[in-house]
This record gives sequence, C-alpha cells and structure tokens, in this order.
Amino acid sequence: MIWTTLIGVEELASVIDTCVVVDCRHELLDLERGRQAYGEAHIPGAFFLHQDEDLAGEKTGRNGRHPLPTRAGLSARLAAIGLDEDRQLVAYDEGSGHTAGRLWWLARWLGHERVAVLDGGIAAWKKAGYPVTDETTDAARSGNFAERAPLNALRDAAQLVRNIDTREMLVLDARTPERYRGEVEPIDPVAGRIPGSLNRPLSANLRPDGRFKPAEVLRQEFVALLGDAAPDQVVHSCGSGVSACQNLLAMEYAGLAGSALYAGSWSEWCSDPARPVATGPAD
Repeated sequence: MIWTTLIGVEELASVIDTCVVVDCRHELLDLERGRQAYGEAHIPGAFFLHQDEDLAGEKTGRNGRHPLPTRAGLSARLAAIGLDEDRQLVAYDEGSGHTAGRLWWLARWLGHERVAVLDGGIAAWKKAGYPVTDETTDAARSGNFAERAPLNALRDAAQLVRNIDTREMLVLDARTPERYRGEVEPIDPVAGRIPGSLNRPLSANLRPDGRFKPAEVLRQEFVALLGDAAPDQVVHSCGSGVSACQNLLAMEYAGLAGSALYAGSWSEWCSDPARPVATGPAD
C-alpha cells in the first residue's frame, strides 16, 4: 500500500520496518528544541532533519526565513538516510503536521509520491502505546533516491504582486488570525499580510486531539472558503513557507488537489518595502 497524504499510527506501526521515518519537530523561537526533543525520545528508527539546516536553503535577506533547499542537495540528503525511489517516506512532528508538512511538500517537489505525514504526530504515537527511544538512528545504507519532475506547483512574489490587481489566484494564509490581521508579529520585521489573501489558520484543519479532521469535513470547509476558485487557483502562504504546507496537505487529503505554495511567504514578501501590506479584517 502507498500513503500519499496522511498515515495513521496503527498503519505506520504495521509497516515501519519498510519505511524511512523522519522526525521534523521544530520551534521557531527555539531552534534547537526539535533536535533536543529527538534526542530525548523519538519513534524507533526515525531520523532527524532540521528545518533550517536540512529542509531549507541559503538565506539572502530577501528570500525569506526558510528558502527552498537545492533539489540536488535535498535529494542527496534523503538518499543518505536510506530513501529509495520505491520506498515509503513518513514525516512526523509533535502533532499538528505544521512542520512535518514541509518535508511532505518538499518530497513531492522532488517527484516522490510515496510520502505521508503521521496523523497526530508523535503525540498520537505515544497515546496509542507505541514505543519511543533515545537511540540515534544510523542509516544502514544509502538509498537510490534521485530527483524527478515535481508533483506540485510554486508561485513567486512577482506573480502575487500582479495578482493583487488581477485576482486570478486566491492566497490562503495559514498564520494565526492575529498575525494575519497584523495585530502582532513575533518574528518578522513587518506585521500584516499580502493584500487580498484570506485566512485559514492551520489549527482549523485539526480535531481537538491534534489529528486531522475527516477528509469530507475538510472538503466542505475549504469549498465554502474558496467560493468560485478552483483548487489549482489557490496559493498557500504563511510566515516562511513551512506551515503553509499543512494547509496544502489538508486540501490534498480532502481531494482538492493542485494548489500551489508561495515558498517565500510573508518573510520574503515583507523584505521588500515596495510590496504592499494589508492589515485589519479581511479585504
């Protein structure tokens, strides 16, 4: 069986020996916390990949806080932890999918279809009674994974600047409502949002226990939000192109495939003072 969006803890437990599992835990305001959490307890056999060091590229000051890594570099990194072209990749975080979704999107960007996020993350794994370990995982061998044609789409800042007038695309912002409205901004130097964007905080995709809502529920909610916009007209944004991937994952899981990512997101957008900024309630 192939998992391409979400995988449950029971499903993962039954096939874990045939998967490459990656711990993606990360905290924006404590950059070492994910690595520390992995060292304290992680799913047996899981590798750790850091959002800044492994899943992002070089920052220029104009390309956001988590610019995309090179395709060749990330492909080599995944092969080094044993990923084969026909092997299932599973990403997990603490529970919400907000950082595991980044690896899910990146793997698809490299052309790898067999990638899924653990629904409920390590919290659900522990709750179900499955074991954790503090033993570091070493790759038994290198895999044969190599980049192929992307399975997803990207949009850039220039396209979104033009879209302010044309409104050919619908931008969904995954940040909290307070950040979307520009009332607070704990990370980036400018508060606000891309004009014309709508807010879909990533928490809206989750049940109280941290697992994703049923696919049909998500589908109904997204369809109501999108209005006349088709999935392939949707562009996902957030602070730096990480948590936006969780919204994109939720849409794919709901059967609304084809939306795109603005990888630079707000941290790139606000680095250029010539780009307009909106604040307050939705336009």
